[in-house]
Amino acid sequence: MKAARYYGAKDLRVEETPIPSINKKQIKIEVKYCGICGSDLHEYCSGPIVIPINKPYPLTGHCGCTTMGHEFSGVVVQVGDDLNPDNIKIGDRVVVEPMFRNPNSFFTKRGEFNLSEPGGGLGVTGNGGFAKYVVAEDYMVHKIPDSMTFEQGALVEPAAVAVYAVKNSGLQLGETCVIFGAGPIGLLCLQAAKAVGAARTIVVDIAEKRLEKARELGATLVIDGKEENIAQKIKSYTDGLGVNVYFDAAGVQSTFTTGIASLRKGGKAVLVAVFEKPVTLNATELVFRQITIQGTLGYRHIFPEVIRLIESKQMDVERIITKKIKLDDIVKDGFEALLSNPSEIKILIDIDAN
Repeated sequence: MKAARYYGAKDLRVEETPIPSINKKQIKIEVKYCGICGSDLHEYCSGPIVIPINKPYPLTGHCGCTTMGHEFSGVVVQVGDDLNPDNIKIGDRVVVEPMFRNPNSFFTKRGEFNLSEPGGGLGVTGNGGFAKYVVAEDYMVHKIPDSMTFEQGALVEPAAVAVYAVKNSGLQLGETCVIFGAGPIGLLCLQAAKAVGAARTIVVDIAEKRLEKARELGATLVIDGKEENIAQKIKSYTDGLGVNVYFDAAGVQSTFTTGIASLRKGGKAVLVAVFEKPVTLNATELVFRQITIQGTLGYRHIFPEVIRLIESKQMDVERIITKKIKLDDIVKDGFEALLSNPSEIKILIDIDAN
């Protein structure tokens, strides 16, 4: 089968590789669509970061060149002998929650498997979905209804990141929030915030095309990130108080500083993005304003809820898709396009396309 295989920074090759086999507790899936994630771009540009090129991943022994891709949907084609066929069976339409879980971890035993170590997942520490077939652990696989398209299914994973962040924020009906960064996760945070009943939703970005998309998705105010006095504009829009919650889906010093300044007293900052560089902050200001800062890592126990939100159209996730391409074109029209063109938001790989 064809697969997009990672060998190193800026070295992603579409090549023939053997169809994978499964063990007694695994499930083989024929992939339909797989999205390119921001974390994929980090590995492509600056990696290997997580991909274990030289040292095996402890939970699976995986090492070396890796088939990337962790945002995918597909159809079950084989089920391990030790699995209950009444749960997942051949022909089921599914999506995959790609995180590996360490069964011996303190956090996994508490149900906090997203915090277990060593961290990893399909597409980084195991072969992923930029291929015709992929093998997943039984606990990763979730059925989707017939009414959900495979394109929507490929967006369940990034939508789960956003829904988990919004749930952790405690954002309530009628409250206000600002989202810095109108990429896929930021726009999905916008949809999740609207789903819980946020009254005013502000989006800040430096790309006009992305701000246009935020308007289309119902943001009540969009702000060009190149403007001055952004925090003051946000406070003016929120009756001089500031927002209840600030979500950072950009991950740079400027968004962090402005986001904190945009919060009302007692507000909460939720950091969703991966910050590539350390940030500085005035801790005394946090004390005097009683500000809470919380990081959020991936998701846990939320895929069924996200599937319901998408099925019920409370989240129109497919509206962030800007292009669907062939696997053969993944580098030029996928990775490189996302790096060079800010109007691109979510690009899906159509695995069946010739």
